[in-house]
Amino acid sequence: MKIALVHDHLAQDGGAEKVLQALQAIWPEAPTYVIVHDPQAAHPAFRNKDIRTSFLQKWPGGVKHYQWFFPLMPSAVESYDLSHFDVVLSSTASYAKGVITRPETLHISYCHTPTRYLWSDTHSYVQELGASRFVKWMLPFFLSYVRVWDKMAAERVDRFIANSKVVQNRIHKYYKVPSDVIYPPVDTNRFEIGTPSDYYLAGGRLVPYKRFDLVVAAFNRLGRKLKIYGTGPELSALQSQAKTNIEFVGKVSDTDLAKLYQGALAFINPQIEDFGITMVEAMASGRPVIAYAAGGAQEIVLAGETGEFFYYQTWEDLADAVVRFKPEQYQPSRIRARAEEFSLPVFTKAIQQYVEDALAHFTPNH
Repeated sequence: MKIALVHDHLAQDGGAEKVLQALQAIWPEAPTYVIVHDPQAAHPAFRNKDIRTSFLQKWPGGVKHYQWFFPLMPSAVESYDLSHFDVVLSSTASYAKGVITRPETLHISYCHTPTRYLWSDTHSYVQELGASRFVKWMLPFFLSYVRVWDKMAAERVDRFIANSKVVQNRIHKYYKVPSDVIYPPVDTNRFEIGTPSDYYLAGGRLVPYKRFDLVVAAFNRLGRKLKIYGTGPELSALQSQAKTNIEFVGKVSDTDLAKLYQGALAFINPQIEDFGITMVEAMASGRPVIAYAAGGAQEIVLAGETGEFFYYQTWEDLADAVVRFKPEQYQPSRIRARAEEFSLPVFTKAIQQYVEDALAHFTPNH
């Protein structure tokens, strides 16, 4: 079986890139096709892989400012020559599902979400974009064109895998196709149960939709210790709002992140996530999660066993949940056991079996 991997772009290091690393470990001989590859911004693990890029890689500004070339990205992914492969496995939150394959080639798409700025988050994306009024006025016309292509691109996929039930429902709504759920992998072996300290923890990419402003507002009122890790465009605004009981620790190493999880009374998840790898990482450290009851959190957290929910996305409801939270009621070993259900070995076994079964039952459309 000759298999190719396709990813949107390697210009950051997030959850989707962790999935790609897992896929590359399963199929180490498979080349990986991406629109652009920025070795400085992507994880160092990709530097020694067979990474094949599109024509945008060589364009002026194509790597550092790839977002501005989104009207050309459909053409970029359609330019890959995948005619020599039996299976194409795309890992995508935007364009990679639009590759063109032969009728004899099985295309499986692991979908992190239908493209957010084309479907579920269009209006907030335009409003929050740091661009001029003219660009914001023009942008919807380009988005309409790409949205039509995106719907057509989904029709090229033979089998969809969703990374959560939330995404499964979204795929059905926007693409009108069925999908199967395989949760993304979390390297739970990186984390261990330790002794909690006296602080709460939140963190990740500091961007608007993750709603760290709610956490800052809640802990400003409560006066309890909070640590926030990560960097992003919201950092300076959050720092200006925070009181002295809130500490921003910035970008941290894997080792330091594991220690932060170990010492936390609880991990705070105020946002709606498609899945939520950070919640699983905290649970792999034996720590409970206080999460907004929406999105992937409802598939990960077991209320009363591995954490608690708050039901209104407001600082008041979050603060109330923290006040009512009693960390001594939770069993770290039970929390850790739940996290293991989302581990890397579980993912590896599931995705390998899925690809083999799909290929065995694939009937080419001649």
